[in-house]
Amino acid sequence: MVNWYTADPHFGHENIIRLCNRPFRSTAHMEQSLLDNLQACVGAEDDLWILGDLVVGPRAKSRDWLDNLFGLLPGRRKHLVTGNHDKELVLSLPWDTVTPLAEVRDGPKNQSHTLCHYPMLTWNHARRDAVMMFGHVHDNWPGHRNCVNVGVDLWDFKPVRFEEIAARGAALPISSHWAAVEPT
Repeated sequence: MVNWYTADPHFGHENIIRLCNRPFRSTAHMEQSLLDNLQACVGAEDDLWILGDLVVGPRAKSRDWLDNLFGLLPGRRKHLVTGNHDKELVLSLPWDTVTPLAEVRDGPKNQSHTLCHYPMLTWNHARRDAVMMFGHVHDNWPGHRNCVNVGVDLWDFKPVRFEEIAARGAALPISSHWAAVEPT
């Protein structure tokens, strides 16, 4: 079993193509690419963590469309860490968990890491190398050391595993606020 992480797919959101300069011809093209990428990565025994903003737009109000989309999401278990666009119908889908904040054990040390739609300045076990994963800011900011944006706009529209996230985090600069919020 592998945990896969992603954020901000914005299924159904036509304007996101322009707003984030996504390389798609249409919403249908974007949706098919996102689903193809999810299905190519996430196995039948894996867990899929979506860190907010699954859908946006008029179709997000259609139960039939949402049920169909949810049925196409791969994985044994599907988890939603809620974002600002996740409304009542999205929350009522048959997720295994729905929460605004989660701690997940992953990585070579099997330690707890923090998941939230929004980036955080500090988090539980931050001084013990716990990684904070977020979305919300799309392609505006990749994050900083151990606080990594897992949004589709920065990961070629694919979900990612912990090892890739940790490697990217290690290459990012340390937050200029780190010494003030996490003094040693």
